Amino acid sequence: MDDLGDLDAFTVVARARGFRGAAAIRGVSASGLSEAVRRLEHRLGVRLLNRTTRSVTPTEAGSRLLERLTPALREVAAALDAVNATGNSPTGTLRLNVPTIVARWVLPPIAGRFLAAHKGITLEVSANDSFIDVLAAGFDAGVRYDERLERGMIAVPIGPRRQRFVCAAAPAYLQANGHPVLPGDLLSHACIRHRFASGVTLPWEFERDGKVIRIAPSGPLLATTIELELGAALNGLGLIYMFEEDVAAALDSGALEPVLPEWWQEFSGPFLYYPSRNLMPAPLRAFVNFLKMRTGTEQPPHQSPHGTRT
Repeated sequence: MDDLGDLDAFTVVARARGFRGAAAIRGVSASGLSEAVRRLEHRLGVRLLNRTTRSVTPTEAGSRLLERLTPALREVAAALDAVNATGNSPTGTLRLNVPTIVARWVLPPIAGRFLAAHKGITLEVSANDSFIDVLAAGFDAGVRYDERLERGMIAVPIGPRRQRFVCAAAPAYLQANGHPVLPGDLLSHACIRHRFASGVTLPWEFERDGKVIRIAPSGPLLATTIELELGAALNGLGLIYMFEEDVAAALDSGALEPVLPEWWQEFSGPFLYYPSRNLMPAPLRAFVNFLKMRTGTEQPPHQSPHGTRT
């Protein structure tokens, strides 16, 4: 069991790329994790981590060990949680990786009701719009839209089943610059664009009668925060294109006006996804059951490269 603890310490440090970050995740001291890794390296007779004052990275041997340990330790944790699951009140931590839109609008009401019903569970949520391997990163499950679901995963609907992107602008901007009639008209307008943390800026997509048009607009502002983009639009700087939930209040109040509403594109809502296996951590099992009671649906593993779709 001492070896198992040291192996777990190594995996969390290797994933966090540092002892302080790993200590914060585990709620232990950085010095304790460092000693555990040193013990493991001494027993194995090989260096597992390269340590500098600025970073900690796995060596080649450490990378190979991490690759083999990740699924093995996950199954050990799941086996222990299976015992936990036999009780009426599961306990433990549920770690989720979700897109920022889900963290803002979809998860809060669901999380509130779930945690009220499961007092022994702690929910850790990381909001990230980058496409990462959530299991390799130490999360129990992820939330993604259907085009980003990983192959072979179980998918459970979470939140609204239909969403859409909308285009909008302040009345003052439209009075001064005119109303676009077709998506192509946006090329001559000031557009406020969003850049993801990965550096990617996506085109604006519009759809009508089965016809999809993608626009690569330009404008005076390119930002990574929804709040800044929305504030700029409210101040008449240009048009925005984002999830309807983010602009609903402004549209309802008249602070923003819809632009090209007949071209707004709908798409299916998000899914919670997790690996298909019998041994599931008790907090995750409780959350999945909670969602299934709300929706009554679950999608089986899918062999498409794009994952499960509704």
